Amino acid sequence: MLVYVYNKDKEKIEKYDLAPGDPMPYISDKYLTVDEFRGSSNSPLLWSDKRTLQTFNNFRKYYGKPIPVGFAFKRIWEGGHGTQSQHYAGMAFDTGQALSPEERDKLHQAAVRFGEWSYVEPKSMTPTWVHFDKRLAPPACPGGGYISLSPGMKGVYVLVLQDALAALGYTAGGLDGVFGKGTKDAVMDFQKANGLKPDGIVGCGTWTALATKAKGIGKTPTVILP
Repeated sequence: MLVYVYNKDKEKIEKYDLAPGDPMPYISDKYLTVDEFRGSSNSPLLWSDKRTLQTFNNFRKYYGKPIPVGFAFKRIWEGGHGTQSQHYAGMAFDTGQALSPEERDKLHQAAVRFGEWSYVEPKSMTPTWVHFDKRLAPPACPGGGYISLSPGMKGVYVLVLQDALAALGYTAGGLDGVFGKGTKDAVMDFQKANGLKPDGIVGCGTWTALATKAKGIGKTPTVILP
């Protein structure tokens, strides 16, 4: 299994070749294995952010018990979550589905008290699971979602961008988490084809159009795999 992890400290996409039972990078004592992070995704390539993985690691130590993970990662063309879901960026966890309501409530309270997650979803929105994530801010759209992207940037949101573009046939950018010339050209081609300003900047309008078209489209012939 190939795992990409964006390391902000080094401004680098790190690459790991791991077995399903191995812990994810930056995770101690097998608190979160590759298989647990992958969940129901069929992708042989996964990605996440060092900050997300370290936060999960710290939260598991804080909570003091195993945290059953139901969903963590999906690629946008696999769908299964919202249009600009943090799961597609490898930044989110849906947990506790197998716990009793009482234990799930304790897990939710602990996630809120912990204070290191960017967002813990209200219980009214997640009655049978506990969602927490390490999303970055500010979002490109007022309602939340992904940050704006421009040439020169790196990270998991660039991977989501490249993955969505490739699924829709805009493959010039590759899949490396680096917003280079090829990715900019692919963005501009998509913008031109969809009546958007072809400036190569991925703001709210471009994210909305791209994510809406790519979400759940399935594995197309142009999807990039290892």
